[in-house]
Amino acid sequence: MTLKAYLDNIEAKTGKTPQDFRVLAEKKGLLREGVKTGEIVAWLKEDFGLGRGHARAIELILQSATQPG
Repeated sequence: MTLKAYLDNIEAKTGKTPQDFRVLAEKKGLLREGVKTGEIVAWLKEDFGLGRGHARAIELILQSATQPG
């Protein structure tokens, strides 16, 4: 499955886009330096019912949005 397919499935399930997740993660303080992948994945699984693979897809998007340059 491609990353786009994962993201499409996530949006269909949750009604949220990757941008929506970025905003929510920022509000929760999950985009600051030092936050571990497991914290983000646990939040996505608990609050949105995502499986590990789908949660990791969103986590990858969040990571790429916070990388410098």
